[in-house]
Amino acid sequence: MPDLIIPGGNGIALRAYLARPAVGDGPWPGVVVIHDAFGLTTVAREHADRLSAAGYLAVIPDLYTRGGLLRCVRAVFAALMSGTGVVYDDIDAARRWLAADPACTGRIGVIGFCMGGGFALMTAHRDFAVAAPNYGRLPADLSVLDRACPIVASYGARDRGLKGEAARLAAALTERGIRHDVKEYPGAGHSFLDRFNVGPFTPLLHVAGLGYDQPSAEDAWRRILRFFAEQLQTAPDH
Repeated sequence: MPDLIIPGGNGIALRAYLARPAVGDGPWPGVVVIHDAFGLTTVAREHADRLSAAGYLAVIPDLYTRGGLLRCVRAVFAALMSGTGVVYDDIDAARRWLAADPACTGRIGVIGFCMGGGFALMTAHRDFAVAAPNYGRLPADLSVLDRACPIVASYGARDRGLKGEAARLAAALTERGIRHDVKEYPGAGHSFLDRFNVGPFTPLLHVAGLGYDQPSAEDAWRRILRFFAEQLQTAPDH
């Protein structure tokens, strides 16, 4: 589908991509997809398309809409580290826009990748029914997880920048009594769900602990979709 414009925080219009299930008229559960540091790329759209194929109305707000790329990247990463900033208003606005769509049931999850995985953790307490952070850095202040929704998280053991994060997250969620499925994949590195087209440089990514790993990616998607079905297709008691 072509890109569209949706309302963002403070009345600013955001570019976005909406992936709608091809079969039926809905209503369907919704998912807000938070892109990685590269923005609203083909890879991000492929993630939304995969969710729509599984029966979800999936929207990706372009968090870099507000200005030049460099300024936006700095502002978005600053928000991720501080826990404050207009980017959270944009994510909330995307959720509200999706919930207001007659084709949506109103039950909405959030999924993110890399930078977006960090935001999925930071927003897991903000009226989402389920969150799926993928190789997302944990919040500096873990109290943000105190009221988090159920979480399904995936990490790669070869991800040098996030060593120990999966175990820390699982322990934090267990301590808080939050339903979760956290898994670290031994053969995977960072961005193992992302099919970046880098041609002959692909082997270099794997040496650096980066890049797509099919067995890990397929298992992660199986877990994500099963967990989402449990939390979004029904209204479980918590």
